[in-house]
Amino acid sequence: MSSTFTDAAHPEGLMRIMEAAPQVCRRHQFFVWTQGDLQRWLPHDLMLCGFYDREAKDLAFDVFNSRPLPEATVAQLQEVPPTWLQPLVTVWDAARQQAMTMSLGSHATQHEVLGALHGAGYSEVLMHGHTRPGRPDELESFFVLARHGQRLSAQHGLALDMLLPCLHTAYQRVCVTERQMVPARAPSPAPAPTPTTARPATPITLREREILMWVRDGLSNHAIGAKLGISALTVKNHVQKILRKLGASNRAQAVAIAMSINAWGDGLGAAPAFRDSQH
Repeated sequence: MSSTFTDAAHPEGLMRIMEAAPQVCRRHQFFVWTQGDLQRWLPHDLMLCGFYDREAKDLAFDVFNSRPLPEATVAQLQEVPPTWLQPLVTVWDAARQQAMTMSLGSHATQHEVLGALHGAGYSEVLMHGHTRPGRPDELESFFVLARHGQRLSAQHGLALDMLLPCLHTAYQRVCVTERQMVPARAPSPAPAPTPTTARPATPITLREREILMWVRDGLSNHAIGAKLGISALTVKNHVQKILRKLGASNRAQAVAIAMSINAWGDGLGAAPAFRDSQH
């Protein structure tokens, strides 16, 4: 395995992923969960999650993206049935249903959506699916991950193969929970606002961005205060200001909105290095 993958793949991180998974019940929680420790095992800025919809009798996909995509492309990815999925499943079946990468360049002409993703800077995808026990031809879920301008390695395929049961169970819980909350609902868009969403009228400060990054990593107010040398009450006040500025109702939603507007710039995947003097 590469040094980057080995350095990230500590048992503590894996345990945090497993321990947090049972708390994931809503789409915005799922999105935030995939942006934490899971990113160190499966780095991505686009995740397509499909789950079998019994009413539609096919997979229905949600789009979770931290980089903007054209609204038309997002809408096509969420269409039921997902006609763009067949080329991927064909390749996946040929590989004996193992986690694997597929070049989008060589399949861009097979469907408009695949061509759009390739044109948006995604050269390949990493994919894996979960089938019904004893029925390998019947998909219960399917996951497609991609990194803008970068490729995913065979080691990431091994990670996806290991984490697939956790992803499947967490996303299944999300779909069941939200179906129970809103009977016969139509497939919902990703939890983050669309790329056309305006930035907050009052921009968040460097300190607020820093605190929000630690919130994204699941730290409590006390733990964040200890890292920054400020009180937990001061952290709480900062968090409340962040929620108001972003129009968010809770911490998870605030993180999702911040990702959708690229609040951290290119440093999305790592803890912030800056330390400003604002307390």
